[in-house]
Amino acid sequence: MPAVKRGSMMREVFHQSLEDVQSRLVEIAELVTVAIEHATRAFGTSDVALAEEVIEADQTIDDKAIALDELAIEILARQQPVARDLRIVVSALRVSASLERMGDIAEHIAQLTRMRFPERAIPKGLKGTFTKMGELDVQVAKVLTEILRTEDLTLIEALRDLDDKLDDLHLSVFEKVLSDNWQGEAGATVDATLASRYLERFADHALNVAKKVAYLATGEWAPDTDTITVVASANGVELPANADD
Repeated sequence: MPAVKRGSMMREVFHQSLEDVQSRLVEIAELVTVAIEHATRAFGTSDVALAEEVIEADQTIDDKAIALDELAIEILARQQPVARDLRIVVSALRVSASLERMGDIAEHIAQLTRMRFPERAIPKGLKGTFTKMGELDVQVAKVLTEILRTEDLTLIEALRDLDDKLDDLHLSVFEKVLSDNWQGEAGATVDATLASRYLERFADHALNVAKKVAYLATGEWAPDTDTITVVASANGVELPANADD
């Protein structure tokens, strides 16, 4: 076989491997979305059966993350990629780790539900706050999955907005449990602070993943708005009116 043709075939196989990496990341993100949706629902309704499903399903997320890491390492060893191709593989390893941690967070929330059953997991007076935090985290997971699927950098701003809202709610939980009016017992206080931290941290991991996707597209870490605008325009994406705010 001529060297040129052989090289072309190897390059095609390599690009197929990179596409496989991206599709696997999206698959894991979709599983994480289901996990956080079920975990927060179980937490809000004290549904121990649903919580058990989340805990058991976390092993699937772990296994898929490990398989992806093995694929990425194999690509590094066999293909020795450079430039953007190298960024894709290295970033995939980092994204995989973050998604796995997000799955762990969903599992931790489910474990809180199981630990407190048959009592309710959400302390009195905080149900509305935790319901909202759960809804926001589900949105976070869905937006992140779309970012991984499309590399649409304009969605990062939406993710930042969701993260800011979760930060505010997380702070409100601490203000509540530290106030003189808080009547919760020690166990309820621990549950509230742990759950709030888990929910807030979930969005932090998602935002870090989004920054890695931006790094893939731009070659720069935490690109500024001008860089995002250039990349988005090159991909035919119309930025929202408030993108430069």
